[in-house]
Amino acid sequence: MPLYGLPFGGQKISNTMAICLCQTQFVLFLSMQEIDGLKTMMDENVEDRDMLDMVTEELDEAVKEEKRLQQLLLQSLLPRDDADERGSILEVRAGTGGEEASLFAMDIFKMYERYSQKKGWKFEVVDITESDLRGYKEASAAISGIGVYGKLKFESGVHRVQRVPVTEKSGRVHTSAVSVAILPQANEVDVQLRNEDLRIDTYRSGGSGGQHANTTNSAVRITHIPSGMVVSIQDERSQHMNKAKALKVLCARLYELERSRMHLDRSKLRSEQIGSGDRSERIRTYNFPQGRVTDHRVGITHHAIDDMLQGEILDAFIDALLLQQEMDAIASFSSSDP
Repeated sequence: MPLYGLPFGGQKISNTMAICLCQTQFVLFLSMQEIDGLKTMMDENVEDRDMLDMVTEELDEAVKEEKRLQQLLLQSLLPRDDADERGSILEVRAGTGGEEASLFAMDIFKMYERYSQKKGWKFEVVDITESDLRGYKEASAAISGIGVYGKLKFESGVHRVQRVPVTEKSGRVHTSAVSVAILPQANEVDVQLRNEDLRIDTYRSGGSGGQHANTTNSAVRITHIPSGMVVSIQDERSQHMNKAKALKVLCARLYELERSRMHLDRSKLRSEQIGSGDRSERIRTYNFPQGRVTDHRVGITHHAIDDMLQGEILDAFIDALLLQQEMDAIASFSSSDP
């Protein structure tokens, strides 16, 4: 019976993947046979010390290889998220903490921009709403590249900062919060928008942009009537470009909403991802007085906060989260076996 289309770990596999699985299983079978042969040799050469040492060394290597192949086979059988290879929409929003939260939202947004540059991804600012101190009340960007969403998806949640704000004259440490949402980019096949479902309003943009921004109706607000979702973009001087960016963000939000309905066990609604911005709903803490960054989900801490904000050590946290997801999936997969 051909393996094409057979479910592995809750997913259907292609012919190519089926061949790779068969190859891995065959190599694993040979490895197990080799181990049995080496054990037999040990039993037959109990008196030959030199032979026994050589066989013991080979057996240790064979056992290590068997474990590696077993792990590889398990990883191959785990469910894959089809969105992992896509680009992402990044949304950062200041939460509890006023101006300090807005300033830290700017730091976090730029951290992902620097990280994207190091990865060779395209980082395109979609919209920024500044605070009085030029921090970011809200900021969004489109990050394009292979595997972007798979790398960044665990960054969604509340990031907490502990430091002395620039507005604090007594030197007291304050705690503020910033919400981050990572959404997979959608395409026309994923989301089909009907004109009758959209209300598009144009208005004069505010904030930075000079006189031009205040005299033309370049800002765009798109309301998706069935879901009630609203996206406003005023970053570009061109109304056409703002509309295109707003539609891109709207499609990403609607795509994630549909994904959450179809896969409640693997994704959450956007509102659940970013939370309320309250200090208690945190996934990571950036403590400036102690120079440390702690991820509360995997319990790891790095004392290199400046490197973190430069995007230098973000991979250490991302890799730990991906490893935890893989281990959890393997445990769940193994426990479901009859």
